[in-house]
Amino acid sequence: MAQAARRPNVNVFDESRPMWRILLIFLIPLMIANILQSASQTFTYVFLGRMIGVDALAAVSAVFPVIFLLFSFLIGIASGSTVLIGQAYGAGDMHRVKKVAGTVLGATMIFAILVGAIGLVFSPMMLQALGTPASVLPLSDAYTRVVFLTFPVIFPYISYTTFLRGTGDSQTPLRFLVFSTILILIFTPMLIAGWFGLPRLGVVSAAVSGLLANGLAFIALLVYLRAKDHPLKFDAEMARDMLVDPKIISLVLRIGIPTGLQTIMVSLAEIAVISFVNHYGPRATAAYGAVNQVVSYVQFPAISVSIAASIFGAQCIGARREDKLGAVIRSAVGLSYAIGGILIGACYAFAYPILGWFITDAQTLQIAHELLMITLWGYLLYGNSAVISGVVRSSGDVIWPTINAILAIWAVEVPAAYILMHVYGLAGVWMGYPISYMVVLCAQFCYYEFFWKKKTHERLA
Repeated sequence: MAQAARRPNVNVFDESRPMWRILLIFLIPLMIANILQSASQTFTYVFLGRMIGVDALAAVSAVFPVIFLLFSFLIGIASGSTVLIGQAYGAGDMHRVKKVAGTVLGATMIFAILVGAIGLVFSPMMLQALGTPASVLPLSDAYTRVVFLTFPVIFPYISYTTFLRGTGDSQTPLRFLVFSTILILIFTPMLIAGWFGLPRLGVVSAAVSGLLANGLAFIALLVYLRAKDHPLKFDAEMARDMLVDPKIISLVLRIGIPTGLQTIMVSLAEIAVISFVNHYGPRATAAYGAVNQVVSYVQFPAISVSIAASIFGAQCIGARREDKLGAVIRSAVGLSYAIGGILIGACYAFAYPILGWFITDAQTLQIAHELLMITLWGYLLYGNSAVISGVVRSSGDVIWPTINAILAIWAVEVPAAYILMHVYGLAGVWMGYPISYMVVLCAQFCYYEFFWKKKTHERLA
C-alpha cells in the first residue's frame, strides 16, 4: 500500500500560492547551485593557473572533453530518475520513491566503478588519442587517474542531489553544495602550496580536493537526511533497493539516454562551430571563449526553469492532476522570459565591461562584443523551448523533444553557420545560434500543442 507522502518541500499542489511563486521558491536555490558549480570550477582554474602555471591548466583541460561526456551521460540518466521519482512523489508513494532512488544509486555505483577502473588503466592511451601535447602528458595522466578514482564518490553524490530535487527539495542540495564549494576553495590552494605540512600535490591537487570536499559533503548529507527522518534517508530499505531492479532501470534508461545523447550531440556541434571560428585566427577563438563564458551564466535560468518544470510536471502526472500542467508551463515560460530578460538586458547594457573581465586586447574585445550582440537575445527563445521540452519529458515522452533538438542543431545551426560565414564572415557563424533556437521553439511548441497536450498521461509503471 502506498505510504502517504509528507510534503516538507515546495508543494506544487499548494492552492494558497500562485504557481509562479511556487516555482520561484524552488528555482532560486537551483539557480544558485548551478552558478556555484561553475564558480567552483572557475576558481580551481584560477588557482592552478596562478599558483602552478600554464602547463597545469593545459594538463587539466586535456581530459575535459571525456569528463564532460561522462558527466553528461550521468546527468541524462539522473534526469530519468527525476521523472520517476517526481511521479511517485506526486502520487504519495514513498516506497516507490525509495525503490527508484535505490535502484539508480546501485546502478550509478556499478557504472562509476567500471568507468573508474577503465579510465585508470587506459588513461595514457586515451590522452594520446585526444592529442594531448607531450610536454604535459605526464601531468595530465596523473590528474586523470585521480579524477577517475573519484567517480565512485562523486557520481552517487550527484545522483542523490538529483533524487532530492525530484521531491521538490532544492534547498538541501544547495546547502551541501555550498559546503563542498567552500572545502574545495580551502583544500585546493592548501594542497598546491603544501600549507600546514601537507604534501605539495601540484596539478593533482584539484582532483584530490574535489574528492575530499565531495566525499565529506556526501557523508554530511546522508547524516543530515537521517537526522531529519527525510523520505530519502539512506536506511536498510534503500540499501536493499540498491539491488538493481531491471524494470525500473530500463525505464530510467529509456528516459535518460535520449537526454544524455542530446547533450553529447550539442557538444559535438560545438566542436564543429569552433572549427569554423578557428579559420578566423586566434583573436576570433579567444572571443569565442569569452562569449561562451558569458553565455554559460545567461543559460542558467533557462536550464534551471526547465528542470523545475519537468519535476513539477512529473509530480502533477503522478498525482493525476493534469489540470495543473497548464499553470506549470505558463508560469515556467513567464519566469524564463522574466529572469532571462533581466540578465540578457544587463549583458547588453554592460557588454564591454563584462567582456573586459576576460579580454584586454581591443580588437578581440570588439569581435566578442559583436558576437554577443548577435546571439544574446536568442537565449530567451532557447529558454522557452527548454521549458516545453521539460514538461513533455515529465511524462516520459522523450523521443520527439530529443529529435527536435538534435535536428535543430545538426540540420539548422551547423549548416546555417557554415553557409552564413561565407556571406557575413565570422558574424555569420554566430547567426546560426538564434536561427536554430527559433526552429527548435517552433518544433517543440507544435509537438506540445498538437500532439502531447491531446494525450492522457499516466504515471509510469
